[in-house]
Amino acid sequence: MTLQDGEKRVLFGGCPHDCPDTCAMLYTVDGDKLTNVRGNPAHPITRGGLCVKLNDFAEHHYNPDRVLYPLKRIGRKGSGSFERISWDDALSEIREHWEGIINDYGPEAIMPVSYLGNEGLVQGLNVGDAFFNRMGATVCERTYCASGSLTAWFLTVGPTNGLDPESFAQSGYIIIWGCNTLSTNLHHWPFVTKARQNGAKLVVIDPYKSRTAKQADWHIAPKPGTDGALAMAMIHTIINSGLVDQDYVDNYVLGYPELRAHAESCTSEWAEAITGVPAQDIEKLAREYASARNASIRIGVALERTAGGAQAIRAIIAIPALTGAWREVAGGIYQAPLWEFPVNFPAICRPDWIPEGTRVVNILKLGEALTGEIGLTPPLKSIMVYNTNPVTQAMDVDRIVEGLKREDLFTVVADHFISDTAAYADIILPATMAAEHDDLMFSWGHYYLTLNQKAIEPPGEACSNAEIFRRLAAVMGYTEPEFLRSDLELVENAIDWSAPEVAGISVRRLREEGFAKLNLGPAESRTPHAEGNFKTPSGKCEILLEDVTNFVAPPFRQLYEAMQGNEPIERLPGYAPPYESPASTPELAQKYPLNIVAPKSHAFLNTNYANEAKKQRMQGDQFVLINPGDAASRGISNGQQVKVYNATGAFLGVANVTDDVPAGVVVATVGYWRSANPEGTVNSVAAARFGGMGHCPTFSDNLVEVLPYAAREDLVAAE
Repeated sequence: MTLQDGEKRVLFGGCPHDCPDTCAMLYTVDGDKLTNVRGNPAHPITRGGLCVKLNDFAEHHYNPDRVLYPLKRIGRKGSGSFERISWDDALSEIREHWEGIINDYGPEAIMPVSYLGNEGLVQGLNVGDAFFNRMGATVCERTYCASGSLTAWFLTVGPTNGLDPESFAQSGYIIIWGCNTLSTNLHHWPFVTKARQNGAKLVVIDPYKSRTAKQADWHIAPKPGTDGALAMAMIHTIINSGLVDQDYVDNYVLGYPELRAHAESCTSEWAEAITGVPAQDIEKLAREYASARNASIRIGVALERTAGGAQAIRAIIAIPALTGAWREVAGGIYQAPLWEFPVNFPAICRPDWIPEGTRVVNILKLGEALTGEIGLTPPLKSIMVYNTNPVTQAMDVDRIVEGLKREDLFTVVADHFISDTAAYADIILPATMAAEHDDLMFSWGHYYLTLNQKAIEPPGEACSNAEIFRRLAAVMGYTEPEFLRSDLELVENAIDWSAPEVAGISVRRLREEGFAKLNLGPAESRTPHAEGNFKTPSGKCEILLEDVTNFVAPPFRQLYEAMQGNEPIERLPGYAPPYESPASTPELAQKYPLNIVAPKSHAFLNTNYANEAKKQRMQGDQFVLINPGDAASRGISNGQQVKVYNATGAFLGVANVTDDVPAGVVVATVGYWRSANPEGTVNSVAAARFGGMGHCPTFSDNLVEVLPYAAREDLVAAE
């Protein structure tokens, strides 16, 4: 509903960003201008507040650096030199290139490159899927984030939403594992706080003292990539301390005898040698958790970002099943509760249009695909990038830049700004921001559908993502109904409204109220798996997996079920060592002795806002947290410029010498733009390797060396 306030109007908004909070917002429009964006005070999660990233969202829409018209490259690739052209000319040039490529090489020589720069069901991850599936283009497998944890979750408990984040208010014991809640899931914190006010203990498990870890009752810091050993030792302790809920296990768990035998050797002493966490602390944690009432676990996506991360997640998911925590309100585990939203993915993506045998290229391998190292036949001759900035956000980004420089590669980018990736485009198309288009938001952090209403007209000639693909479909001659629907019609089409989860919810209701919670039961009494009812083939928590192979959840690969990786998966959860660490690769560690952890920035949302002065001031320069002992041995002083490097790449940062990181570990947050950091960004040192499941990334599984910048230059000269 549009609320009138004199000449001002108030409309409903939904935060478009790749964040679990998916805040409900209110847009205030005065005349034709967006004058204010604030959190919706009626929303039980948002509660009227927005994070630091969104606290000037109205101003963001009027950033003078926005791309407002189609642009054509006139300088060398990467120079950022463009001239304004008309939409007709832009579309004509795209059609001419794509038709020529299809005639000469076939449609698989074209590939979409996209992710969750917009999280909406209309404008987000899947907005271009129907178009490129109709074309027969190479399928893009999009696994920047959460793919490994989702595969582990699916295989163990199925597509259940699990523990309601609002239920944490009833928790008696909370473990936040691999999640910096205060920076990346802020609106969950009040529920944690309420539980603590009622006596709950908060344990944060993270390799360094994050903002959240500093607020914990107990911070446990395992070495990077060793969470699987910690989880398995907890399982060992729970079993050997007689703290297993045998009735729950007998009725609702598959594979307990095998897990018990598997965990027998996973003692706390064994785990201490791997993780660095004292054995007595591991045992204390396991016993406290298993003995607590209403025991809650929140796992973050950071867990998956090492070779053994997904196996660790399987082990962690098993813990509340062993203790029977699911029996109680707030008992169980909270991961990414998006799977019980009845999204109409088949209608959105049209996977039935994908020609049989169409190849798949993973976005983490984009550099290797563009440079020819994968050996694709036909080679990629064109890409279209939207909702992502891979030059900064992907892995092995220096190789991506090398590939984007190819003169025979035709690159189209739809974006708000000339991003690090758009700088290499041949054509840039101007995209709208959230208040300039209609959308419907689901969430991977709570159970609410949120409506986003178009509040103002787009500036210049900017178009919504959906409109961009309608225009592309028209010039390519695609006349199917999917390419004729308006954004509002696409909102109506995005959900299966016959599903029981949305009974009583409609677009009409959302227009009146702005948001609505799925019919999954009230948070204060919800116990979704008190009697099993897991959404697995057996209906049980499946700790034991037989004849199961690796896969990526279909929505992250244009709903394409075929051509999955199908790599073997271990029968049982366990510890898999990192690809790179002083323990697993001692020879490599002689040259690059420090593990780098690359978490999200506090003031940026991935690479969003990193080009804006206010957020840059808030976030500060690219920093590198380094332990005092490691700094002293390298002659590094606080505030000194340093170079972080390995065989994959390098970047510059400012040393922050601090006890917040243990010896042997450095921390540098992601999101800084390469255009402001021409020596490279954090992901320049991230090798393009998959984690254990779901083709997940391994951003925090790399060894580096750190030296004063001048010293590093002297070293290179000597070499």
